Amino acid sequence: MEIKRNGSQPSRKGPAEWFTGNVRVDPLFDAPAPARTACGYVTFEPGARTAWHAHAKGQTLIVTAGCGRVQRWGGPVEKIHPGDVVWFEPGEKHWHGAAPDKAMTHIYVVERAEEDSTGWMEHVSDEQYLGN
Repeated sequence: MEIKRNGSQPSRKGPAEWFTGNVRVDPLFDAPAPARTACGYVTFEPGARTAWHAHAKGQTLIVTAGCGRVQRWGGPVEKIHPGDVVWFEPGEKHWHGAAPDKAMTHIYVVERAEEDSTGWMEHVSDEQYLGN
């Protein structure tokens, strides 16, 4: 058994290569092998968002605070709120982030893969973000 105490793992700033705007990542756990699950909180300031990306094994988001937006490639921008759970299929190109005027926090859950688990792509344009 292992207990990770609240606040025992440092927060980190979301890197500019992967995010637009101010983003804070707070890790919760990265399970040791043979388990492959990783989980953390991500807080997006208003207007902040990920770049387009895809996960080899898929990704689950659980919105815990604020209001946000998500979009899969070729689909509409969708609004998300606390209590919403979003599933992105393996390899599905997508992005997620805060609403233009409100911050958003979600928990992410991913399963690591033998290959690169997350493939980062181009940044989401303002037009894409606004749903234009």
